[in-house]
Amino acid sequence: MRFLPTLHILARIALLFSLTLLAPIGVAWFNHDQGFMPFVHALALLAGSSIALMAVTLPFRRELAARDGFLLVTGLWVLLPLAACVPLMLYSTQLPFTYAYFEGMSGLTTTGSTVIRDLDSLPLSLNLWRHMLNWIGGMGIIVLAVAILPLLGIGGMQLFKAETPGPIKDTRLKPRIRETARNLWLVYAGLTIVCMLLLKSAGMSWFDAVCHAMAAISLGGLSTHSTNVGYFDSPAIEGILIIFMLLGATNFATHYLALSRRSLLAYWRDGELRAMLGVLLAAALGLSAYLEWQGTYPDYLTALRHVAFNLVSIGTACGFATQDFGSWPIFVPLLMLLLSCFICCAGSVGGGIKMFRALILIKEAGRQFTTLLHPNAVRPMRVNGMAVPTPVIFSVLGFIALYFICVVVFTFALLLSGLDFLTSFSAVIASINNAGPGLGEIGPSGNFAIFTQPQIWVCTAAMLIGRLEIFSVLILLTPQFWRS
Repeated sequence: MRFLPTLHILARIALLFSLTLLAPIGVAWFNHDQGFMPFVHALALLAGSSIALMAVTLPFRRELAARDGFLLVTGLWVLLPLAACVPLMLYSTQLPFTYAYFEGMSGLTTTGSTVIRDLDSLPLSLNLWRHMLNWIGGMGIIVLAVAILPLLGIGGMQLFKAETPGPIKDTRLKPRIRETARNLWLVYAGLTIVCMLLLKSAGMSWFDAVCHAMAAISLGGLSTHSTNVGYFDSPAIEGILIIFMLLGATNFATHYLALSRRSLLAYWRDGELRAMLGVLLAAALGLSAYLEWQGTYPDYLTALRHVAFNLVSIGTACGFATQDFGSWPIFVPLLMLLLSCFICCAGSVGGGIKMFRALILIKEAGRQFTTLLHPNAVRPMRVNGMAVPTPVIFSVLGFIALYFICVVVFTFALLLSGLDFLTSFSAVIASINNAGPGLGEIGPSGNFAIFTQPQIWVCTAAMLIGRLEIFSVLILLTPQFWRS
């Protein structure tokens, strides 16, 4: 019965999560749109079931142990998409549970994939809800929970360490974990507000500015229009979104340090950030020249504009699009998908392997070359000027190996279902990296509505595993975890 105390905490979080439905309810009431009653019914259903579950599991309430953190994190990311899909199912009887759950998982994991064909005709409240899911999931709903749960008398450090990716998990920005979570969310919310104001000044409506700001800083990539950011056809809007996608892909601990010290030196000293920007800049310049040479665009500046936006969007695992890059020479979109595997910094809201792990992999490969030539040489590994312990190196190598094993397994699962290789592979990469659109039939000009229900479940599982960085989910499948 190990899961019952965790189930009690999940019920509490689900109750808090149901209160976020008040925002789309207010928008639906103000605009008299068709989402009002579905959201009201969803709020009553979710709040009522959460309270009932809390009451049933109350006798099993206890302080969480370290391993309970993994169970809670995975349970949270399985439960909340279930809650998130309720308004979608109540609004449209033509949206089966499988596809509604996929939409909820895509929103909360900031993947940005969708099965909804006509976004422009969707009620404002439903569109707002989808973008709120992006924003809530961006930093990780668990960090918000860690900021609140101590107030309920529940310890939180084990949860923060289980969910938060990369080296930030072992770095307290403040002595107390609640302060750490609060400061990260303040930075996150502040950047969202600045992005919203800039998008409004660049020509977006208030509603579009709010939604796209939430999707940009969370690297969620959802849009209020079926043609995505291409709907606006504005270099100014694209430039603003590029900046905030890069900010979302940067370690939020770096943002906090820069703001608290009122100095940009924190960014310069972040070797991971320098590597990310260097790779993106080189790729943008090179791919723009390639597309001009191939005749895809008439001049270099036009190519640079479209390549820069879509490259940063896919590379940072955001998922916005201004062009149907699936129709570009196949080398370009495949390289963009490859970059989504490792471009984002650890401690950011992006997905994939993360640049921190990629740097360790490259440095370890170089160290092995040195060892082959000079067996007695001692060459400690350093990242950002700090020595990387050997256990961390082994952990990184294990993670990367497991990541590619998951990619292979999921790809073969989709191939077995009858999809072609390009669609299968790109769907898995887009899902496990939480990057949004793929290639082939699920490129920027299409969506995942063409997938069968088994294919949708494969992508849903890939999104979950990618968001929780594999170990947090797969550890639950080991017999050792369930032994007392």
